[in-house]
Amino acid sequence: MHTTFKTVGIIGRPSDPSIAVTLNALCQFLKQHHYAVVVAQDSARFVDKLSVASCTINEIGQHCDLMIAVGGDGTFLSAARAIVEYDIPLIGINLGRLGFLVDISPNDLSDKLQAILNGHYTEEHRYLLRTKIIRDERVIHEETAVNEVVVHRWVTPSMIEITTKIDGVFLNSQRSDGLIVSTPTGSTAYSLSAGGPILYPSLNALVLVPLNPHTLSNRPIVVHDASEIEISFCQTKQINALVTCDHIEIPDVLISDKIVIKKDPKPIRILHPEGHDFFQILRSKLNWSSGYHS
Repeated sequence: MHTTFKTVGIIGRPSDPSIAVTLNALCQFLKQHHYAVVVAQDSARFVDKLSVASCTINEIGQHCDLMIAVGGDGTFLSAARAIVEYDIPLIGINLGRLGFLVDISPNDLSDKLQAILNGHYTEEHRYLLRTKIIRDERVIHEETAVNEVVVHRWVTPSMIEITTKIDGVFLNSQRSDGLIVSTPTGSTAYSLSAGGPILYPSLNALVLVPLNPHTLSNRPIVVHDASEIEISFCQTKQINALVTCDHIEIPDVLISDKIVIKKDPKPIRILHPEGHDFFQILRSKLNWSSGYHS
């Protein structure tokens, strides 16, 4: 059943003055239609002469029942991580370049947003990954990712040597520049540029994509998203590795550490305009079938 929204939170691309026009138009539209508005502090300074509340991005989920991300996919990812604990739906307004997740353009803002607020939308659930860095049998860091978790070599010209287990069962060892563990959402991001497959968003799957592997037969593999993925280092010379969860860096990972990745049990709720078509987005963003007319 579609929910009646009362308070709308807005997260914009941090410290980017170019969002000001769209942000002001959005706030004005919401205020005219009698919605309470809360804007993340990084973006609130771009709102002119309108009475809106503001708070930090980490607090905003406590004060609203709908979230709008204004920017590109990176802004959308930040908003998703901020609100996933609150079970709040998320809408994306696209000011970026590709925009696989943010699917409302500023030119269509009033019509498409009004339709969504009136209950005419398609709701989609996307799952995050939760990553734990384990040292001496103790969790020293924990982070979430919407797109992917990546283990990189860091500040070294040498490849890293890693072992991967799936649900405690040995998968392989590899020498490479690193490994990407991607959700279906992230399969159109870094994973795609590294040669991984595109996964349909609703698939219960994860894809593991090696980065520049030493052995050319080391190929991407798709596993069930209920799997626990454990990555450890099998080299003896101490190096520092870097783990990234989307764009959040976890530096100084030691070769004695274990990296454990599992699907987070809480999904992101994404609201799309009616008629949302994932394949049309692929055709548009990746310039597929440019000469074909149905």
